[in-house]
Amino acid sequence: MVKELLKKLSNAHGVSGSEGSVYDIIKRELKGSVDEIREDTMGNLVAIKKGDKFSVMLAAHMDEIGLMVKYIDDKGFIRFITLGGWYAPTLYNQRVIFHGLKGQVFGVIGGKPPHMMDEEERKKGVKADDMFVDVGAKNADEVSELGIEVGTPVTIDREFTELANGRVTGKAFDNRAGVAMLIKAMKMMKSPHTVYAVFTVQEEVGLKGARTSSFTLDPDCAIATDVTIPGDHPGIDKKDANIEMGKGPVITIVDAGGRGLIASRPLIAWLSGTAKKNEIPVQLEVGSGGTTDATAIHLTKGGIPSTTISIATRYIHSPVEVLDLEDVENGVRLIVESLKSRPKL
Repeated sequence: MVKELLKKLSNAHGVSGSEGSVYDIIKRELKGSVDEIREDTMGNLVAIKKGDKFSVMLAAHMDEIGLMVKYIDDKGFIRFITLGGWYAPTLYNQRVIFHGLKGQVFGVIGGKPPHMMDEEERKKGVKADDMFVDVGAKNADEVSELGIEVGTPVTIDREFTELANGRVTGKAFDNRAGVAMLIKAMKMMKSPHTVYAVFTVQEEVGLKGARTSSFTLDPDCAIATDVTIPGDHPGIDKKDANIEMGKGPVITIVDAGGRGLIASRPLIAWLSGTAKKNEIPVQLEVGSGGTTDATAIHLTKGGIPSTTISIATRYIHSPVEVLDLEDVENGVRLIVESLKSRPKL
């Protein structure tokens, strides 16, 4: 089941530039299911199923948003930078894990207590620059003895948990959901075409791995797998995000208001037609929010026809993201069935 795979991936740790533990899981999962697995210079993991001359790139980014040690003061408190798009109040008072030279070290993010804030400070909230991590050390030397140094990556200490109605919560569903879809699809897939499953690095800090890998592979078309924002809960209007959890995977037409991806119409028709033929529920999205690996891929070389298959996920870029497992299963089906044919480019 995809649930156990997603649990394993969500509970793993891998911020941008330090995706190794996620890489190891993917490599183990795909062993024996693909013709070749290799790592490129950037750190992307490329799994290949060989077929005819028509090639399709499937991309899912491995990295999660996190933190990195910037400075350790004399009293042992640790300052950090954010890696990826954090909303600062989400970080305040979280428990975190340092992935240091001697293994994992736990800490808590602190800041000025609300009780000691004046009215104006309370209105503004605590900025990430004003936060620090407390690992229980009494001085900088004790921090060093724990194996923590400048540049040590830091992730949030949260684990995968089941909710009601086949829904689950955890950290890094953005984009371990896409990674899980791609792993399972590659295991099930029987395509006549050459398929490159690329598990990319550093998406959260500039779509970097997708840019370099697509330049090297130069596929005929590409599909990124990722998550997207639904408008089915309080605080957001359906007119701003018409997607819903549990209504099927999402095919992107436009993201970031056109500043990111304007998807290939033949690819949209191909995926939509496959969904209709196989009675797979799908949703179409014209979004004004963020972008995915497809944005970098479709601008590579002379242009690569691209789109995205996403999973509607609540509360993204937080440690408590929520999705519906049936959407992930249907996303796998959509990829597998689509790759039995080819788009009319």
